[in-house]
Amino acid sequence: MYIMGYFDYSLEPRRAILFEDVKSNYASIECRERGLDPLTTFLCVMSRSDNSMGLILASSPTFKKVFGKSNVGRSHELPFYPQTRKFNYSRWNKTHRDFYGNVEPPSEEYVKFIEDWARDTYIVPPRMGLYIQSNIQVLKILATFTSRAEIHPYSIDESFLDVTESLDYYFPDETDYYKKMDLMAQKIQRTLYYQTGLYVTIGMGDNPLLAKLATDNYAKHSQNMRALIRYEDVEEKVWTIEEMTDFWGISKRTKRNFEKIGIYSIRELANADPDMIKREMKTIGLQQFFHANGIDETSIHDHYQKASTSFGNSPILPRDYTRQGEVEIVLKEMCEQVAVRLRKEKKEATSISFFVGFSAKEPRKTVHAARGIEPTNSTVEIQRIVLQLFRERFEGGAVRQVGISANGLIDTPFRLISLFDEAEDDKVMARQHQEEKIQEAMDRIRKKARLYSHTKGLNFEKRVAGD
Repeated sequence: MYIMGYFDYSLEPRRAILFEDVKSNYASIECRERGLDPLTTFLCVMSRSDNSMGLILASSPTFKKVFGKSNVGRSHELPFYPQTRKFNYSRWNKTHRDFYGNVEPPSEEYVKFIEDWARDTYIVPPRMGLYIQSNIQVLKILATFTSRAEIHPYSIDESFLDVTESLDYYFPDETDYYKKMDLMAQKIQRTLYYQTGLYVTIGMGDNPLLAKLATDNYAKHSQNMRALIRYEDVEEKVWTIEEMTDFWGISKRTKRNFEKIGIYSIRELANADPDMIKREMKTIGLQQFFHANGIDETSIHDHYQKASTSFGNSPILPRDYTRQGEVEIVLKEMCEQVAVRLRKEKKEATSISFFVGFSAKEPRKTVHAARGIEPTNSTVEIQRIVLQLFRERFEGGAVRQVGISANGLIDTPFRLISLFDEAEDDKVMARQHQEEKIQEAMDRIRKKARLYSHTKGLNFEKRVAGD
């Protein structure tokens, strides 16, 4: 029996849970395709590398270490220009300006250091089809260690595995339960490396939460890329996580809310009054209280799927759009895509929102707005509302990102026409019915052709707008 604080851990489920994470997944796959070592190669996966707003999707561990970049960012945030591999003085001046506006120039040694490493860096475009195929291959390999029902993909490069029933099969002569878990994790690492060329970090725990925390906070910094957290390790390994936002499920906003009620660390959270936490932060706060004590009764078998409450689209544009007509064309096409999805899922939206983000060259605030509407999945109606909101708020500028979202989804109802409806209402409903039939026909064409065969003349509008 092991009791700590409020909890008797002997009453909690104790399973052999692994959480595997492919190290720098996209970058590692690109290294493998080129016959390069993912751990020592300077490589960055970047869309639109010829553009200052190119998006960094992934980078190799060595790239992150030298240039201090996380996985996601913009090309203009790098200390060098991707096109020329020369030092990015503009970025330096923005990030090294003191209170009085003075900038201390970089040393010649530092400039040379950055440019030397930049010349050795591979900058490659993303290949999502390749990454998906690699993920399928990894999942097939994982399924040789436990049943598919015991595997829960968490993302394209992460998965939970319950290997409780597999331990004795693979390691019948080993008597130490946790040693078996480590041997299993090691076997998975080696198999994946030999068959795919990918390195994986693996966290182990008595439940999914502890396995995930072991991966994020310990395995990624361990030489063998493995780590274990048992219930007996909660005080030593969970309570001592220094930054609250390094804890699974605690965002910066949640951290601020905890600080408002006097909680500044995971240790303080774990030892706080649960009644007070529930009173001040409701269910979310109470859930984090249990998590801080290592309690998670989630089962890998319960594949939870959240019901969609909104459909949206928010692409980053390939260039700066400076003409209002160009932006409106993009918005109309996005409205059409969202409307198609609504009709496909037999949903209607009760609220529409949109936003417009500007180029990094223009210090403008994002324009955004939302409006409650009568339930609809009509392309024409959604386009009308979004364009109206856009025209009311847009005052010009170089646009680089746009987004729309259909919110508050409800099931599409059956409509009955009453004998007592007014004649004008009959005409309105007849027009709606005719429009719905046209949209359904266009949806069938798109589905059959697997592309947007019909865009209601928008492509012609593009040509005119570009003239």
